Amino acid sequence: MHGIADFWAFCAAIVVFLALPGPGTFALLGATSKGGFRAGAAATLGLILGDQILLWLAVAGVAAVLAAHPAWFEAIRWAGAGYLGWIGWKLLRARAGEAASPVEITPGRYLRQALLITVLNPKAIVFYMAFFPLFIDPARHQGLPTYAAMALTIALITALWCLTLCAFAERIAARVRAHARIGLALQRLAGLCMIGFGLRLLRS
Repeated sequence: MHGIADFWAFCAAIVVFLALPGPGTFALLGATSKGGFRAGAAATLGLILGDQILLWLAVAGVAAVLAAHPAWFEAIRWAGAGYLGWIGWKLLRARAGEAASPVEITPGRYLRQALLITVLNPKAIVFYMAFFPLFIDPARHQGLPTYAAMALTIALITALWCLTLCAFAERIAARVRAHARIGLALQRLAGLCMIGFGLRLLRS
């Protein structure tokens, strides 16, 4: 679809990544707890804008390599799969509480702070550089339309996920605090999914 190697696997991977607790998730929950659903929606917009900035920076790098050195692109795909596999391995070996990363949110600055938290995440741009090549079909990609379709898909799924999270923020936060084992099990399941995505796409 639009030069995306496996569109539904791409969508599933986005959901898995969104489900992992991280700075963005804690920023969203913090904003919602302080300002209600509207604050959570503002933080959601900030997260989406931050993701889009990092995403298009990554696309620029991937597109340049694909256009100038097609053979290098395959090496980047393998490196990306290795990186995702490494993340998955770390999640499988993680212990309860290791994923927690509380984030302070100042009332009234939800959008800006969520955007900055996303853009200043040192691992995010590396993740996007690893993520995109895995889902680009070198033989059928359409250049900008393919990248735009991927960016739009990420934005829509992120909006749906985050706004749903905002609607149930208090209940979700309470359950996460009360059931550490469930959170750890989900984290390890996500690790298996990441490893599986990398292996599946390298075989395609």
